Amino acid sequence: MRQSFHFIFLVLISICAFYFVKVDSSSLPLLGKTIYLDAGHGGVDAGASYKDILEKDINLSIVKLLASKLENLGATVYLTRYGDYDLSNIGVKYRKKSDLYNRAKIINESDADIYISIHLNSTNSAYWHGAQVFYDDVCDENITLARVIKASLGTEREVSEITTMYFNRLVVIPGVLVEAGFLSNSGDRNNLVNEEYQEALVDKVVLGIIDYFSM
Repeated sequence: MRQSFHFIFLVLISICAFYFVKVDSSSLPLLGKTIYLDAGHGGVDAGASYKDILEKDINLSIVKLLASKLENLGATVYLTRYGDYDLSNIGVKYRKKSDLYNRAKIINESDADIYISIHLNSTNSAYWHGAQVFYDDVCDENITLARVIKASLGTEREVSEITTMYFNRLVVIPGVLVEAGFLSNSGDRNNLVNEEYQEALVDKVVLGIIDYFSM
């Protein structure tokens, strides 16, 4: 009788364990993954701008929203900046280079599986528009991550390889640069300052990240 009870107990434990794992894998698809998010610019470095619309503010808004959604799916998320500041050392001659170096350093020293850097584009022409994903060939996985996120975004602009961006060249874990749109384009600009558009954009990036880790 005792052996039968023990057997039934083990069966029930196994069923519960299976159900728990199944729930975690479906409702928390990013459980166990660590992701670093980088909001470009900050502090005295506003990035691109249009009148009082500043790239640094939109970058941070998108990153914070992205962090929240990723955490809700089980990921551990870190940000290179949580407010309006840069990461340069005090008194350095080349502030921008110091900022980018320190961003790369904290990401490299983390146990992150991937990083996503969020920026906005701007050109002298109002013609160009749309999101674009850039990658550096420093990691073999970068092109795969770039293609998956590009597909999820549904953007017509193809992924582009860059090997001259100081920050992306320094980071040795897989990651990409997402240019969320052009501040120099009125359509993109109106979208980028819209909270609903930002949320829709973030949802697409999240789906891309899930697809990447599901491969």
